Amino acid sequence: MNLLEINVLVLAFLGDTIYEDYIRKYLISLGINNVNELQKKSTEYVSAKNQAKFLKEMIEINFFKDEEIDIIKRARNYKNNSHPKNCDIITYKNATGLEALIGYLELDHNHTRIKEIMSFIIGEKIC
Repeated sequence: MNLLEINVLVLAFLGDTIYEDYIRKYLISLGINNVNELQKKSTEYVSAKNQAKFLKEMIEINFFKDEEIDIIKRARNYKNNSHPKNCDIITYKNATGLEALIGYLELDHNHTRIKEIMSFIIGEKIC
């Protein structure tokens, strides 16, 4: 399977689940035992607005490799004008770019790189 031929929205679909799973496990590891609190805390990470913010921060410090930037750009530029009502299209496309990259890395079995990205996002900035 050529990963570069997979529709970027399919990559984002997968990446979204990997991202959210990682965040949920991280929050549970902090000892949060209340579901309402878990839901509230997870939105600090799992929202288009915050995902776009994390992506911007990582781009500004040249965190990504050229190949990764290409995937992010493909996802951001994909012709799809639908987005949630609670954010603008640019924010949504940036979040989709991050999710697509994570989906790509998952299918490429590059779990080390996913961990590096997620460590940055949760505040363990390892660059």
